[in-house]
Amino acid sequence: MKLCSAQIQPIKGDIESNIQKHIVFINFALENGADLIFFPELSLTGYEPALANELATTQEDTRLAIFQEMSDSKKIIICVGIPTQYKEDICISMVIFQPHTSKQTYSKQILHADEYPYFVNGEQQVFISYKNHKIAPAICYESLQIEHSTNANTNGANIYLASVAKSAKGVEKANFHYPTIAKNLNMIVLMANSVGPADDFVSTGNSAVWNNKGQMMIQLDNKVEGFIIFDTETCNAKTYIL
Repeated sequence: MKLCSAQIQPIKGDIESNIQKHIVFINFALENGADLIFFPELSLTGYEPALANELATTQEDTRLAIFQEMSDSKKIIICVGIPTQYKEDICISMVIFQPHTSKQTYSKQILHADEYPYFVNGEQQVFISYKNHKIAPAICYESLQIEHSTNANTNGANIYLASVAKSAKGVEKANFHYPTIAKNLNMIVLMANSVGPADDFVSTGNSAVWNNKGQMMIQLDNKVEGFIIFDTETCNAKTYIL
């Protein structure tokens, strides 16, 4: 399986423009044989909690239909980040598009304290199955909480997708935590981080992949837009700059 971690600079609050940017990345990933591509936290809006109330939508938003069309026609799994409406509240979510399969929405289950004024916790883990792989998405802060990855592993996950918006300090924590859980839980871990301004900080990229022995296979730098493709069969990893 070829997994693609996309590192992008979202355009603040502009869902339509960000959709077009995602399409460009998906097409490049397809040209390089990707079976799955996932994007950073809230990739379709940028990580902008104060804007979430006006930008929140659902997986049935017709603007997102292009991702299902691409998934069906190109046989690729696509995971995009967007705030979603949940009853009277809003969640930080990842909408997952799989070929000829019903859409799924995974919502962040463990929020950071400063997110509670804007969001509520998601209620359950979602898994993606592909051949002999079981893939668990995780969204930023929760991916650094051992209970989240342990629960994913207990439920059979062997691949962990960390969709994040992290500052340099957050990336430093990730570079310590992710190889530890990869080794201890025998999971492949990929991180997709954004670059550029986000809320009140700067997101610093360094998207990366760790094999199930905890070894970092490859990492993007802290400024460029691009992606990593990791082949689970050969354990080869390569970066691409857009």
